[in-house]
Amino acid sequence: MGRSATKNLARAMKGCELESLTPEMAKRAGTLCGLSGTSDIVDATIVVSAATRGDTILTTDFDDLAVLAAELPTVQIVRT
Repeated sequence: MGRSATKNLARAMKGCELESLTPEMAKRAGTLCGLSGTSDIVDATIVVSAATRGDTILTTDFDDLAVLAAELPTVQIVRT
């Protein structure tokens, strides 16, 4: 990653809240994978986490996240 990309990431992270993966959230992510017919537990965890707050997810991985978010109507996915 170049310097400008690192700076952009650091700037974006200032507006983010980091959270720990709890056992309950992990179970919800696993359930979401089952409901959506997918197997990407990391993507599912992102969607489950966003759903708890009603967040919008900005991503370049729109298609994969949209499949998961379809099961949780409180989450919006925006392609960047």
